[in-house]
Amino acid sequence: MQRRKFIKKSSLSGLALTMLPTLSFASDNEIEYSILELMGKVDIDLYGEGINLRQEAHDAFLEMKKAAYSDGIDIKIVSSYRSFERQRTIFERKYLRYIDEGMSPLDAIDKIIEYSTIPGTSRHHWGTDIDVIDGYPKVEGDVLVPNLFKGGGPFENFKKWMDENSEKFDFHLVYTDVAKRNGFKYEPWHYSYAPLSVPMLTQFRSKNLMQILKNEEFEGSSEFTTGFIKNYVRNNILDINTSLL
Repeated sequence: MQRRKFIKKSSLSGLALTMLPTLSFASDNEIEYSILELMGKVDIDLYGEGINLRQEAHDAFLEMKKAAYSDGIDIKIVSSYRSFERQRTIFERKYLRYIDEGMSPLDAIDKIIEYSTIPGTSRHHWGTDIDVIDGYPKVEGDVLVPNLFKGGGPFENFKKWMDENSEKFDFHLVYTDVAKRNGFKYEPWHYSYAPLSVPMLTQFRSKNLMQILKNEEFEGSSEFTTGFIKNYVRNNILDINTSLL
C-alpha cells in the first residue's frame, strides 16, 4: 500500500464558521473535520498508487475492484482526490475559455457548474469520491460522457455491474438521473464512499458556506451573489443521491 501526502499552500483566515442554515453537527463519536480539510486546503493521508483515497475508502475500493475482476470488469479510477488548487485550475481554465468565446460571466459560471464544482466545494476534496470507468474497452477522447455508459456504449456492462454491486462496498452514485433532480447533471461515473462522505457532508453543510465562498478570490468569484450561493448550496451540494445525505 502506497501512502501519499499532498501539500496545500492556500489558507483561510478570519472566516466565520456559524451555521447556515441551522443543521446538526456530527455526533461525539464521529471524527471532526476542519473547514480547511473539507475544502482541500490541508494535508491528508492518501493511499494507493493511482487510487489516492483515505485508507478506509481505499481498502473498500480494492475489495470492489477485486470482485469486479471476477466478473470481467476492470474498475479504473479516472479521478479521485483533488486539492483546492487543482479545482481552482479546472474552474478558472473553463471560465476564461467561455469568456473568450463571448459568454457573459454569469453564463460562463452556469455552464461550468453543469459538471464542475466551485473550488472548495468539490466532494473530491474529501478523499472519498471517485470517477470510474471500465479499463478494458478502448475509448478515445473524453471517457466521462454519459452516453458511453448507456445501452450499446462501451461502459454499459460496467454501469450494470456498478448498479448491482457498488453499494455492497458502500460506494454510492452521487449525481443520479432521477426525475427533477437539480444541480449537477447526471454523472454515471461518480461514486462516493458513504461511511466517510456522509458525516463529512453533514459537517461541511453546517459551516457558513456563504461567508466562506465570499472570501475566496479566483476568476469569476466576484460574480457570486448571495442568491447564487444559496441556490448552489441547495441544488449542487445537497440535491444528490438521498443515500448520501
